[in-house]
Amino acid sequence: MHSQIQAVDDTPVKAPTRRALAKQQTRAKVLAAARRLFSEQGYEGATIRDIAAAAGMSTGAVFANFTDKSDLFREIMLTDMAALAEAMTEAATGGNGVEDALLKIFTAGYRFYQTQLPLARAAFSVGWSPQDGPALRNAPPVQALLSLFAEQLTRGEQSGELIADAAEPLRTQMLFDAYLSNYDQAIFQGWSLDALHTRSREQIRILLAGARRS
Repeated sequence: MHSQIQAVDDTPVKAPTRRALAKQQTRAKVLAAARRLFSEQGYEGATIRDIAAAAGMSTGAVFANFTDKSDLFREIMLTDMAALAEAMTEAATGGNGVEDALLKIFTAGYRFYQTQLPLARAAFSVGWSPQDGPALRNAPPVQALLSLFAEQLTRGEQSGELIADAAEPLRTQMLFDAYLSNYDQAIFQGWSLDALHTRSREQIRILLAGARRS
């Protein structure tokens, strides 16, 4: 058995073909150009023709890699949401208690998008569209954010800050909804991080009030 396992372990891994590498490079160029144009012009303002020109290739090359503009934008959004989940998870580790950890999560999210407001506006417009919204809201990175909120409540229960009750799933969803609701102020109304911090702290305090130990 040992020799069989060794034989499997020694099987060489095939390197990507030249064609596969070229396709990866083309996709990367298109995504980089699309991100730049979406960030500068928003979703509606950036056309496939503009994106192809910015990437230095034909529109046919773009369509060979992406179905349409929404497919291209969706991949950018999913990549960003995965990075956002990572940033928020890292922020939570520095929290001093459940309320502070949640506040750091909220703030990390708003800070993430503050430097790319046109792209953020487009993301939220597309994210709530009937066509693409449901799939995006149920994407793994979004579910990872929900799990992150749930983890903070569980840690609060384990530390004795919060009581364990059947309302935890609902409280998790309400915290996530409160976090999302502030994007109107964050990306459309130009609120500062300090103002968002104050608003978020009050929301979290109210939503945790019923779960705190007396």
